[in-house]
Amino acid sequence: MPRIFLIVCFLTAFAQGQGFAPSREQVPPIAREFRGTWAAVIYNIDWPSSSKLSAAEQQSEMRAILDRMVSLNLNALIFQVRPQCDAVYASPNEPWSPWLTGTMGKSPGYDPLEFTIREAHQRGIEVHAWFNPFRALSNANATTSANHITRSAPQLTKRYENLIWCNPALPESRQRALTAMLDVLRRYDVDGLHLDDYFYPYPQKGKRFTDGLSNDARRQIIDAFMAELYTQVKRIKPWARVGISPFGIWKPGVPAGTTAQLDAFEDLACDARKWLQNGWCDYLAPQLYWRIEGPQSYTLLLEWWRQQGSRPVWPGIASSRIGSTEDPTRKATEIINQVQLSRSIGSNHAGHIHWSVKAIMQNRDNINEQLKTRYTAPALVPPMPWLSKAVPLPPRVTAQAEGGKVTVRWQISDATTNKVVVQVRRAQQWYTIRVAPSNSGGIVLPPVDAVALTTVNRFGNTSAPVVLRK
Repeated sequence: MPRIFLIVCFLTAFAQGQGFAPSREQVPPIAREFRGTWAAVIYNIDWPSSSKLSAAEQQSEMRAILDRMVSLNLNALIFQVRPQCDAVYASPNEPWSPWLTGTMGKSPGYDPLEFTIREAHQRGIEVHAWFNPFRALSNANATTSANHITRSAPQLTKRYENLIWCNPALPESRQRALTAMLDVLRRYDVDGLHLDDYFYPYPQKGKRFTDGLSNDARRQIIDAFMAELYTQVKRIKPWARVGISPFGIWKPGVPAGTTAQLDAFEDLACDARKWLQNGWCDYLAPQLYWRIEGPQSYTLLLEWWRQQGSRPVWPGIASSRIGSTEDPTRKATEIINQVQLSRSIGSNHAGHIHWSVKAIMQNRDNINEQLKTRYTAPALVPPMPWLSKAVPLPPRVTAQAEGGKVTVRWQISDATTNKVVVQVRRAQQWYTIRVAPSNSGGIVLPPVDAVALTTVNRFGNTSAPVVLRK
């Protein structure tokens, strides 16, 4: 009976296909690099392309963006969700953004942030919700809804030329911005919160925003705001990254030989170097939109920024300036060279962010073909060892070859895990082929000789790989 039972089991396994067996084979390390892109909603810069699109058309455009990111092995979308005290999500406090429907307060018929997160995570892409904390209106004469801050709490705002700004000097104004960001953090599965350089507004017509405070006092206010934001985020979701994208030059003349028409330190109350040094962010993305050569040298500035603290500095790269009115002779090769420099300058984890996704969707100067030669395989976002070094449990894995395909299935027993990295071996060569959501449960592959699966937790830490071979 035992012998017959073994024969039946063998025949059953043969009929079902060839199973893979555990292996102690060594697997090459998984690439680590933050490969991000911004998607701006205001003025319909990137998405949606028009405020007249239907919900289905908006969703189709977002899927196209995410699919393009997958094709290029990008791994993080910086998605603008609060351009001007409005919302690109279902907010209990602020109106729907007019860039969605053409009318402030009018629902697009679905929740764009929830949709984007779901679609991005299915593709292994992170979503960082991008906020403009204090801009109330980019056009002071725009039509607003009854629950917009300019009508519901006008005492918190101040007109400044053609802008309306939430006055950062007022505690209620700062609390409103903080409440909006933490609300999104609590209710949505975002991977991070992101702020750009609009703290105090850029000078208009040569005049600085006036509120009766000294520049030192303004910086103290914004410093306290950034410290409080970071503290609150870590209390709610310790693994959620806080990213800041300041103007690319801390102060005019720093580093030596650098010129700037804007003094972000004085005009915007932005002391980003202090925030980096004090650990009030998990990454800094200075907007280094200039060329490698010139009075605002990308190389010189990136070297300086990466010397200012131990947290990652992932520069903003202006891919959208390829052939633009700002820089009509810029070619894609300038961007490719900047990508390469972001990998070699300093000791911080590699990374950079493209401004903006439009350049990639339009494939300006065939930049996509050139990026594919640099992003040759999927990469994980770097970990955050200053927050956690705990590694997740490895997955339980089975692999079965049948009908010219290999079906790989996994089970996750660690609640901190949110991604699985799939590597395969063909003809003695290992390849990273996919960063998949952990809850997808499996993947179907073409014929391979071996597979390796590694789990990733929300802090970016990885398990030991589980390797199976024929």
